Amino acid sequence: MVSASLCQRPDPMPSQSRIVIETILLKIDAGTLNPGDVIAEDALIAELEISRTPLREALLQLEAGGLVTRLPRKGMVVFKPTLEEFLAILEVHANLEGQAAGLAARRLSPARAEGLRAIVDACEEHHAQYGDGHPNAYYQLNLDFHRAVGEASGNPFLLEMIKANARKLMAYYRARYRTVGAIKASAQEHAVIAEAILNRQSAEAEELMTRHVQFDHVTAMDLLASFD
Repeated sequence: MVSASLCQRPDPMPSQSRIVIETILLKIDAGTLNPGDVIAEDALIAELEISRTPLREALLQLEAGGLVTRLPRKGMVVFKPTLEEFLAILEVHANLEGQAAGLAARRLSPARAEGLRAIVDACEEHHAQYGDGHPNAYYQLNLDFHRAVGEASGNPFLLEMIKANARKLMAYYRARYRTVGAIKASAQEHAVIAEAILNRQSAEAEELMTRHVQFDHVTAMDLLASFD
């Protein structure tokens, strides 16, 4: 789990180390930093116009949260899990997402329901228009769907845990949508999960979401290999 300091919202006047953390997190979210990539410290110092001290403080916090790893002769790199680590993180993440869906089914407000329907429609429209094309654009819709469910859970702490854990898997979920049929399957599953949430079927929504987030062993191996 990422340390509590990484889950806090930015201060009105964030420190330099906080700015570094947010910059690195944004790069991970955008896919410009992927598992195994070296953190280019000199480039960050130049980009953010900071000294090395806040950079090192930020990297220590990210390391404590498990998002970066220190490697001999390489320095800090974005966390790249082994198969065992990947499956263990995925198990936790699937359960967190499932819990959020179950809570959303119990707590869904009319406004959240409308937003959930809209994002499900957008996922289905993307597949209808592009098929397997534009996977990165679909991935953003996928993020919107999971964010909508998380927000509908009414538990901000759970949502922050999901976000923090998701960053360790984000590159692999993004890569998944480059495989044939993945977008169609995802859009269909989103619709089924949303239907359970909208119908207040908490146990079913939790089970469906947990299953949706999980990868099978072979898929996990394929995704890990794509970043070798």
